[in-house]
Amino acid sequence: MSAAWLVQRRTGQGGWADVFWSFGLGAAGVGVALVPVGETAPSARQWLVAALIGLWGLRLGLHIARRTVSATAEDARYARLRLEWRENFQARMFGFLMLQAGAAAFLALSVLLAARNPTPGLTLQDAFATLIFACALLGEGVADRQLAAFKADPANRGGVCDTGFWAWSRHPNYFFQWLGWCAWSIFAIDFSGEWPWGWLALSGAAYIYWLLNEVSGVPLLEAHMRRSRPDEFAAYEARTSRFFPRPPRR
Repeated sequence: MSAAWLVQRRTGQGGWADVFWSFGLGAAGVGVALVPVGETAPSARQWLVAALIGLWGLRLGLHIARRTVSATAEDARYARLRLEWRENFQARMFGFLMLQAGAAAFLALSVLLAARNPTPGLTLQDAFATLIFACALLGEGVADRQLAAFKADPANRGGVCDTGFWAWSRHPNYFFQWLGWCAWSIFAIDFSGEWPWGWLALSGAAYIYWLLNEVSGVPLLEAHMRRSRPDEFAAYEARTSRFFPRPPRR
């Protein structure tokens, strides 16, 4: 995240912070999943968890990198912070990115616990966790593509994306991201009670929910939408769920 701070300082584009965070957390997840304990080779579960978190970081990082490179203006969230923090922006931005680094370190704990579940072999529980993760990864990717297609159409300029998943949730990409973190809990928990440490993996899902809904995700984006297109967003807000998908109100 220190490198992210240097890049955004040079480019004037705060969105690079999200690119570094995604790649960094993905790489850290692979590391904590596969780090050896004693002389024991990594288990099948460790390899599976490492592959999944690596895929997650790669997809999200590449998606945000493409969006950042093609953007004609700075990410609205960071542009707003630049206005609010003024001459203190760079110092406060560095502190903000260090907090993001701490958040990533805490989230990596859930990946570690998922990989370290000592239950022998791969089980139906692992298959279910993998299915949940795959659905989350696919859903987040589809939501991102739907939003990108909406923005690419000149006819939608000044509007609010309300098609596809975005008709059911104002932030379906965040919902699916949270759902993916729920999968680590399913990997980690040993329902036999012989390894209680797995229950700590629930902290990752709870923490990412709090981050997305109360800190750096939904609040900043929705504040920008209310400023930039108040009437359109008010109508969208009235009929569409904030986070968890449900049919739109009529």
